[in-house]
Amino acid sequence: MSHARLKIAVVQFSPKIGRVEENIRRAEKICADIQPRSVDLLCLPEMSFSGYVFANSKAISPVLESPQTGPTSVFCAQLAARLQCHVAAGYPERLEPNEQCPGNDNDGNPVDLVGANSAVLYGPEGTWIGNYRKTNLFRVDKSWAKPGTGFATYHLPPPLGTVTVGICMDLNSFLPDQHWAIDGPYEIAQHCIDTDTNVLLLLNAWLDSQEDQDSDEDWPTLNFWAARLRPLWNTVDEPSDGVDVPGSHAPTTTVVICNRTGDENGSLFAGSSSLFHLQRGAGKARLVEVMGRTEEGLRTWTV
Repeated sequence: MSHARLKIAVVQFSPKIGRVEENIRRAEKICADIQPRSVDLLCLPEMSFSGYVFANSKAISPVLESPQTGPTSVFCAQLAARLQCHVAAGYPERLEPNEQCPGNDNDGNPVDLVGANSAVLYGPEGTWIGNYRKTNLFRVDKSWAKPGTGFATYHLPPPLGTVTVGICMDLNSFLPDQHWAIDGPYEIAQHCIDTDTNVLLLLNAWLDSQEDQDSDEDWPTLNFWAARLRPLWNTVDEPSDGVDVPGSHAPTTTVVICNRTGDENGSLFAGSSSLFHLQRGAGKARLVEVMGRTEEGLRTWTV
């Protein structure tokens, strides 16, 4: 893959729960001044227009959307066509009746799984590229969402190349007793290595650490994100023959984390959307750009 300049636009904002059309108008306003062909990828966070903290399947049912025809898909398709770029956004997907099934919430109570916490990706000309369902569910998701079956990886034209999409908790370990472990296993990072991923895109509704609150950025959260991506910037085991070493030819991964901000039903979100440039074997994660905890708006970053 050539080392062409990659321009990424990130929308960080605080959607109001259940107010889909109002949230779409807000996003349209944020994106109004972006010029066609000025960016390669534009991303919005997890469940961008629905809000996130729903109590159960009954509460979320009014805002569930069908892929390709729902309001998030329509928004992404139209924006991708106008800007001639790729657009990704998270949304709550409505499952067809044959996919719906019983399940258990985070406390083990029986629930109806009526949807999936999903992300849609559109390309230039407004073409639908794919739909990804969050695989590693957070406790809030488990009251209504059916998990996906694995990460989505797309082979897109330069300068994007191979792009892997994940959603929020997908960054954590899938093992129930190690969800918040920083020392592995590193499922999504290993997937990026196995697929030679150039860009890892994470669409998040990540909660604020509520630490170091005098800082404009949530550094404990940023450090945790970097730690969970350790195989992309450092060796996990002791060095041995064949391990990549830092240098101009070591594999690199651009990591884009698009997080939401704001307070919703008692949950405070971390903001701090960020861009990491990770080089295999470098020994440290390189944070290139970061937004503030409470900042709302658009940032455009060049890699």
